[in-house]
Amino acid sequence: MAYTIQLQNFEGPLDLLLFLIRKHEVDIYDIPIAEITQQFMEYMRVFELLDLDRASEFILMAATLIRIKAQMLLPKPVLEDDEEAVDPREELVQRLLEYQRFKDVAMDLGAIEGEQRDYFSAGNFAFEDESEVEEQEPLSDKQVTLYDLMAVFVEVIKRVPPVTEHTIEHIPVTIEEQAEYILSYLGNEERVLFKDLLLTQVKEKIILIVTFIAILELVKSRKVFLNQHQPFAEIWISKN
Repeated sequence: MAYTIQLQNFEGPLDLLLFLIRKHEVDIYDIPIAEITQQFMEYMRVFELLDLDRASEFILMAATLIRIKAQMLLPKPVLEDDEEAVDPREELVQRLLEYQRFKDVAMDLGAIEGEQRDYFSAGNFAFEDESEVEEQEPLSDKQVTLYDLMAVFVEVIKRVPPVTEHTIEHIPVTIEEQAEYILSYLGNEERVLFKDLLLTQVKEKIILIVTFIAILELVKSRKVFLNQHQPFAEIWISKN
């Protein structure tokens, strides 16, 4: 039995690269390809475990990073006085910068759209019944992305005891069971650390994977909310 993740706002490989560059505070014009490639491949292994859709895009980016890494390991050609060395990373850097510009513009437009929702034209005096108003998601200091969650997942999954032999058996839990466990774990607590919640399931890798998927489903259905005060800070999870 396999679980496939399909997210409507699933970030692509360029988003992951930008996330890793910011997380490790490296210069986008001087990307340490060996380090970033290693980190990218760790996330790729998580994609394989979770069977994420659109994984082919990440495989292509992984191949691009490996090609750039190989080019940088080759001996540098002897250049004439008026020649400049070609940096194998240059094309990737330009793609990242262009993509970042588009993202910044999209965020600015989204902010303007949000501000305009607070204004109403004169003469509009229609009021909604408070009982019919959909409950709004509480404001968080920073929007938590899929990669923020996966960064914690990558860290936690390394703590799963290694398996020396493999036995074919049915998955011992379901997404529904783990969703109930998560809601029960939260109980009456105002919030708990996302990492602490995952650490309760490190006995078996498959249970940890199903728990992670259950959390994504609960977030999607707005039964739980995620909060992060600043980039790369601890992620908190709370029940709606």
